[in-house]
Amino acid sequence: MLRVGLTGGIGSGKSTAARELARLGAHVVDADAVAREVVEPGRPALAEVARRFGSHLLREDGSLDRAALGRVVFGDPAALRDLEAITHPAIWARTAELVAAVPAGGVLVHDMPLVVEQGMTGEYHLVVVVGADEEVRVGRLVRDRGMDEVDARARVAAQADDAARRAAADVWLPNEGSPQALATAVRRLWHERLEPFAENLRTGTRSRLPAPVLCPPDDGWAPAAARLLARVRHGVGEAAATLDHVGSTAVPHLPAKDVVDLQVGVASLADADAPAFVAGMARMGFVRVDGVDEDHGKDGRPWPKRFHGSTDPGRVAHVHVREVGSPGWQFALLFRDWLRAEPGERDAYAAVKADLAARLVTTQEYADAKEPWFDAAHPRALAWAERTGWTPGA
Repeated sequence: MLRVGLTGGIGSGKSTAARELARLGAHVVDADAVAREVVEPGRPALAEVARRFGSHLLREDGSLDRAALGRVVFGDPAALRDLEAITHPAIWARTAELVAAVPAGGVLVHDMPLVVEQGMTGEYHLVVVVGADEEVRVGRLVRDRGMDEVDARARVAAQADDAARRAAADVWLPNEGSPQALATAVRRLWHERLEPFAENLRTGTRSRLPAPVLCPPDDGWAPAAARLLARVRHGVGEAAATLDHVGSTAVPHLPAKDVVDLQVGVASLADADAPAFVAGMARMGFVRVDGVDEDHGKDGRPWPKRFHGSTDPGRVAHVHVREVGSPGWQFALLFRDWLRAEPGERDAYAAVKADLAARLVTTQEYADAKEPWFDAAHPRALAWAERTGWTPGA
């Protein structure tokens, strides 16, 4: 099952996107609808809310006056914590029931306003954010929901800002135009990424670049790596002793193939071979690639590792699993930090990459052709480490 977290600030149009995804075939679990359901008349959570906040919040028919409750807890962190302590267990239990009902191979869309605020990025295969300028959102709240402008601005300000949402977003859907424009963007997302991603997950197929094409440095590589590492952590837990963004996309100002390289450090490769580890990685969209079990060692010996690839057609990622402290684990960190610290070496490497990418056709040819440069650069990197007192993770 492909798990998509759909989020966006109040007034962004997230619900419009959710409706279009449902029409296309996604199984939408609406967090707001679940939150309303668990406090319907007769539900235990409603009785708890009335005991804590007062029976005056109940209407004559026994239903909860949500607007009145909102006025009580908005701006009062202690009251909000009390409300969440009552409702959240019921919400998550009901959410789990709805998620369990989604067929294997389906696309689950969790329409969740607080993905960013709750730090939930790692729990999904993909986070989709519907975004709109603050003034547009305030205008919608005033016009469409009848809010007072001051209240609307306060609601917007109480949520995560756009910088935090962009850092969490694998996909940003701008929604400052018409509903039709948003629906078109959602349909494109569905056909070009979500459906193929779900199929890759089902079949265990990793995504690849068709050719070694270099891209200009991209500020989006680092936050993409952070999201992917959060998913690895969610999948394998403490079996991952270290998690790092490595490779060319981890070096600012360095052109690179649009492939994010990650390194997972484990205490022993036996941990990486454990069925729970392999299954956890696959569950989060990183399938084991058999036959890739070593690197070309700079000391003349093979450096053992395990290798996983992302199944996301929109984000090629390579996950190298190595023992903490091993030569391969250390070299990945040294190479990254050395190029970050030495612009001249970074630029020399960029020139080599550009020459090879212009002459070679396949990514394997490109990777193999870089090895002589790595071999020659290794002593220079070691000398830099000795000179600066570098240690892994410092």
